[in-house]
Amino acid sequence: MSTVLKPIVAVIDGGQHYHHDAITREPFASYFDHIIYLRDVAKTDLTQFDIVIIPCRTNAYYLAPLSRQFQAFMRNGGTLVAMGETFPNTWLPNIGLREMPTNFWWWLTPGADLGLRMSDPDHVVCDYLKKEDVTFHLHGAFEPLHENQKSLVETAEGECQMFEDEVSYAPGRLIATTLDPFFHHGAFFMPATTRMLAGMLPWLIDTEAERKAALAE
Repeated sequence: MSTVLKPIVAVIDGGQHYHHDAITREPFASYFDHIIYLRDVAKTDLTQFDIVIIPCRTNAYYLAPLSRQFQAFMRNGGTLVAMGETFPNTWLPNIGLREMPTNFWWWLTPGADLGLRMSDPDHVVCDYLKKEDVTFHLHGAFEPLHENQKSLVETAEGECQMFEDEVSYAPGRLIATTLDPFFHHGAFFMPATTRMLAGMLPWLIDTEAERKAALAE
Protein backbone atom coordinates (compact mmCIF):
# COMPACT_ATOMS: atom_id res chain seq x y z
CA MET A 1 0.00 0.00 0.00
CA SER A 2 1.44 3.37 -1.04
CA THR A 3 1.81 6.14 1.52
CA VAL A 4 0.06 9.36 0.55
CA LEU A 5 1.89 12.44 1.73
CA LYS A 6 0.20 15.67 2.75
CA PRO A 7 -0.39 17.78 -0.35
CA ILE A 8 2.02 20.68 -0.83
CA VAL A 9 0.08 23.92 -0.65
CA ALA A 10 1.27 27.20 -2.14
CA VAL A 11 -0.50 30.51 -1.67
CA ILE A 12 0.05 33.67 -3.68
CA ASP A 13 0.76 36.87 -1.79
CA GLY A 14 -0.76 39.75 -3.72
CA GLY A 15 1.02 42.29 -1.56
CA GLN A 16 -2.02 43.53 0.35
CA HIS A 17 -2.10 43.82 4.13
CA TYR A 18 -5.03 41.41 4.39
CA HIS A 19 -3.13 38.82 2.35
CA HIS A 20 -0.11 39.15 4.61
CA ASP A 21 -2.13 38.83 7.79
CA ALA A 22 -4.28 35.91 6.64
CA ILE A 23 -1.43 33.80 5.26
CA THR A 24 1.43 34.54 7.67
CA ARG A 25 -0.41 34.42 11.00
CA GLU A 26 -2.23 31.60 12.72
CA PRO A 27 -4.74 30.06 12.69
CA PHE A 28 -4.04 29.59 8.97
CA ALA A 29 -0.31 30.09 8.42
CA SER A 30 0.50 26.42 9.05
CA TYR A 31 -1.72 25.35 6.14
CA PHE A 32 0.62 26.97 3.62
CA ASP A 33 3.92 25.31 2.73
CA HIS A 34 5.06 28.04 0.34
CA ILE A 35 4.20 31.71 -0.15
CA ILE A 36 4.77 33.09 -3.65
CA TYR A 37 4.79 36.82 -4.20
CA LEU A 38 2.49 37.67 -7.10
CA ARG A 39 5.26 39.20 -9.24
CA ASP A 40 7.33 36.01 -8.80
CA VAL A 41 4.71 33.52 -10.02
CA ALA A 42 5.85 33.70 -13.65
CA LYS A 43 9.34 32.48 -12.74
CA THR A 44 8.12 29.81 -10.31
CA ASP A 45 7.77 26.14 -11.24
CA LEU A 46 4.23 25.40 -10.07
CA THR A 47 4.56 21.67 -10.68
CA GLN A 48 6.28 21.33 -7.30
CA PHE A 49 2.94 22.12 -5.63
CA ASP A 50 -0.30 20.18 -5.37
CA ILE A 51 -2.54 23.15 -4.56
CA VAL A 52 -2.12 26.78 -5.53
CA ILE A 53 -4.44 29.27 -3.84
CA ILE A 54 -5.08 32.74 -5.22
CA PRO A 55 -6.46 34.76 -2.29
CA CYS A 56 -9.35 37.18 -2.48
CA ARG A 57 -8.88 40.46 -4.34
CA THR A 58 -5.59 39.53 -5.94
CA ASN A 59 -5.26 41.93 -8.86
CA ALA A 60 -6.64 40.29 -12.02
CA TYR A 61 -4.45 42.59 -14.14
CA TYR A 62 -1.41 40.64 -12.92
CA LEU A 63 -3.17 37.27 -13.06
CA ALA A 64 -4.17 37.52 -16.72
CA PRO A 65 -0.62 37.02 -18.11
CA LEU A 66 -0.32 33.90 -15.95
CA SER A 67 -3.36 32.17 -17.47
CA ARG A 68 -1.46 29.58 -19.53
CA GLN A 69 0.79 28.80 -16.57
CA PHE A 70 -2.21 28.21 -14.31
CA GLN A 71 -3.95 26.05 -16.92
CA ALA A 72 -0.80 23.97 -17.44
CA PHE A 73 -0.51 23.54 -13.67
CA MET A 74 -4.02 22.06 -13.54
CA ARG A 75 -3.51 19.86 -16.59
CA ASN A 76 -0.45 18.48 -14.84
CA GLY A 77 -2.72 17.37 -11.99
CA GLY A 78 -2.74 20.37 -9.67
CA THR A 79 -5.65 22.09 -7.95
CA LEU A 80 -6.04 25.82 -8.55
CA VAL A 81 -8.24 27.82 -6.16
CA ALA A 82 -9.48 31.25 -7.28
CA MET A 83 -11.04 33.17 -4.42
CA GLY A 84 -13.52 36.06 -4.53
CA GLU A 85 -12.92 39.26 -6.45
CA THR A 86 -10.06 37.78 -8.48
CA PHE A 87 -12.35 37.82 -11.55
CA PRO A 88 -11.28 34.47 -13.05
CA ASN A 89 -13.67 35.14 -15.94
CA THR A 90 -11.03 37.58 -17.23
CA TRP A 91 -8.11 35.14 -17.17
CA LEU A 92 -9.58 31.63 -17.55
CA PRO A 93 -11.87 30.33 -20.32
CA ASN A 94 -15.48 29.21 -19.95
CA ILE A 95 -16.23 31.17 -16.79
CA GLY A 96 -19.23 33.46 -16.76
CA LEU A 97 -19.47 36.02 -13.97
CA ARG A 98 -22.30 38.41 -13.28
CA GLU A 99 -21.67 41.10 -10.71
CA MET A 100 -24.43 42.14 -8.32
CA PRO A 101 -24.96 44.93 -5.79
CA THR A 102 -23.45 44.12 -2.39
CA ASN A 103 -25.66 44.52 0.67
CA PHE A 104 -23.37 44.77 3.68
CA TRP A 105 -26.19 45.43 6.14
CA TRP A 106 -28.84 42.78 5.39
CA TRP A 107 -28.27 41.20 8.82
CA LEU A 108 -29.60 44.31 10.59
CA THR A 109 -33.13 43.35 9.54
CA PRO A 110 -34.71 41.03 12.15
CA GLY A 111 -35.10 37.53 10.78
CA ALA A 112 -33.13 38.34 7.62
CA ASP A 113 -31.57 35.50 5.64
CA LEU A 114 -29.05 36.14 2.89
CA GLY A 115 -30.38 32.99 1.25
CA LEU A 116 -27.14 31.08 0.67
CA ARG A 117 -27.14 27.30 0.87
CA MET A 118 -24.93 24.34 0.15
CA SER A 119 -25.90 23.20 -3.33
CA ASP A 120 -25.59 19.43 -2.77
CA PRO A 121 -26.06 18.18 0.81
CA ASP A 122 -24.36 14.90 -0.16
CA HIS A 123 -21.17 16.54 -1.43
CA VAL A 124 -18.12 16.02 0.77
CA VAL A 125 -17.66 19.79 1.15
CA CYS A 126 -20.68 19.74 3.46
CA ASP A 127 -18.61 17.76 5.97
CA TYR A 128 -16.43 20.87 6.30
CA LEU A 129 -18.71 23.84 5.62
CA LYS A 130 -22.30 24.73 6.47
CA LYS A 131 -24.42 27.57 5.19
CA GLU A 132 -23.62 29.77 8.20
CA ASP A 133 -19.91 29.58 7.34
CA VAL A 134 -20.41 30.99 3.83
CA THR A 135 -23.02 33.60 4.71
CA PHE A 136 -21.69 37.14 4.89
CA HIS A 137 -22.48 39.00 1.65
CA LEU A 138 -22.53 38.61 -2.12
CA HIS A 139 -20.46 40.23 -4.86
CA GLY A 140 -21.67 38.30 -7.87
CA ALA A 141 -22.58 34.91 -9.30
CA PHE A 142 -21.03 32.51 -11.79
CA GLU A 143 -23.42 32.71 -14.70
CA PRO A 144 -23.85 30.89 -16.93
CA LEU A 145 -22.43 27.81 -15.23
CA HIS A 146 -20.47 25.59 -17.61
CA GLU A 147 -21.51 21.95 -17.75
CA ASN A 148 -18.21 20.88 -16.14
CA GLN A 149 -18.64 23.23 -13.19
CA LYS A 150 -20.43 21.66 -10.23
CA SER A 151 -22.06 24.21 -7.96
CA LEU A 152 -21.09 23.88 -4.29
CA VAL A 153 -22.62 27.05 -2.82
CA GLU A 154 -25.57 28.94 -4.28
CA THR A 155 -28.33 31.40 -3.53
CA ALA A 156 -31.95 30.37 -3.02
CA GLU A 157 -32.46 31.35 -6.66
CA GLY A 158 -29.74 28.92 -7.74
CA GLU A 159 -27.05 31.52 -8.46
CA CYS A 160 -23.67 29.80 -8.05
CA GLN A 161 -21.24 31.27 -5.52
CA MET A 162 -18.64 28.49 -5.56
CA PHE A 163 -17.97 25.68 -8.01
CA GLU A 164 -15.65 22.75 -8.53
CA ASP A 165 -14.50 21.64 -11.98
CA GLU A 166 -12.74 18.26 -12.16
CA VAL A 167 -13.25 17.80 -15.90
CA SER A 168 -12.02 20.78 -17.91
CA TYR A 169 -8.40 20.48 -16.73
CA ALA A 170 -8.25 16.78 -15.89
CA PRO A 171 -6.47 15.30 -14.10
CA GLY A 172 -6.33 18.61 -12.24
CA ARG A 173 -9.21 20.65 -10.88
CA LEU A 174 -10.37 24.22 -10.57
CA ILE A 175 -12.25 25.62 -7.58
CA ALA A 176 -13.57 29.16 -7.82
CA THR A 177 -15.73 31.29 -5.56
CA THR A 178 -17.17 34.79 -5.56
CA LEU A 179 -16.87 34.86 -1.75
CA ASP A 180 -13.93 36.74 -0.24
CA PRO A 181 -13.03 35.28 3.18
CA PHE A 182 -9.27 35.98 2.97
CA PHE A 183 -10.00 39.68 2.65
CA HIS A 184 -12.38 39.91 5.58
CA HIS A 185 -10.39 37.63 7.87
CA GLY A 186 -7.20 39.54 7.10
CA ALA A 187 -9.00 42.84 7.63
CA PHE A 188 -10.28 41.67 11.03
CA PHE A 189 -14.02 41.70 10.47
CA MET A 190 -16.85 39.29 9.68
CA PRO A 191 -16.32 36.15 11.85
CA ALA A 192 -18.11 33.93 9.32
CA THR A 193 -15.20 34.43 6.93
CA THR A 194 -12.78 32.96 9.46
CA ARG A 195 -15.06 29.95 9.81
CA MET A 196 -15.19 29.58 6.04
CA LEU A 197 -11.40 29.39 5.80
CA ALA A 198 -11.27 27.06 8.81
CA GLY A 199 -13.47 24.62 6.90
CA MET A 200 -12.36 25.25 3.34
CA LEU A 201 -8.62 24.77 3.83
CA PRO A 202 -8.91 21.30 5.46
CA TRP A 203 -11.41 20.31 2.75
CA LEU A 204 -8.96 21.29 0.03
CA ILE A 205 -6.09 19.40 1.64
CA ASP A 206 -8.06 16.26 2.51
CA THR A 207 -9.67 15.92 -0.90
CA GLU A 208 -6.38 16.63 -2.66
CA ALA A 209 -4.76 13.80 -0.71
CA GLU A 210 -7.58 11.50 -1.83
CA ARG A 211 -7.21 12.63 -5.45
CA LYS A 212 -3.48 11.99 -5.41
CA ALA A 213 -4.02 8.53 -3.90
CA ALA A 214 -6.54 7.67 -6.60
CA LEU A 215 -4.22 8.89 -9.37
CA ALA A 216 -1.36 6.84 -7.93
CA GLU A 217 -3.32 3.56 -8.07
